[in-house]
Amino acid sequence: MEVRKPHRKTRVGIVVSNKMDQSVVVQVSRYSEHPLYGKRITKSTKYMAHDADNSCRIGDTVSIGEVRPMSKNKCWSVIEIVKRAPVFDTDRSSPGEE
Repeated sequence: MEVRKPHRKTRVGIVVSNKMDQSVVVQVSRYSEHPLYGKRITKSTKYMAHDADNSCRIGDTVSIGEVRPMSKNKCWSVIEIVKRAPVFDTDRSSPGEE
């Protein structure tokens, strides 16, 4: 008898918020076609995902996977960071200020 692993959904999206402890909000975008006019429309969904070591930053592209529910809104977990967002130095003043 063969034991099969359950199929778990995975998504790739961009981190839009990391203000919580061990949690991030990931926005996943997809294209769909308008039923009447046929134009491609961008639709997006936000998922709250578990980030155990708080390593994600805003703008990172991450892969998330479905897990058992961890809280009321959180049933996804960060699998890997696909692409890091560039780090901007926020300490410097803008060029026009002295």
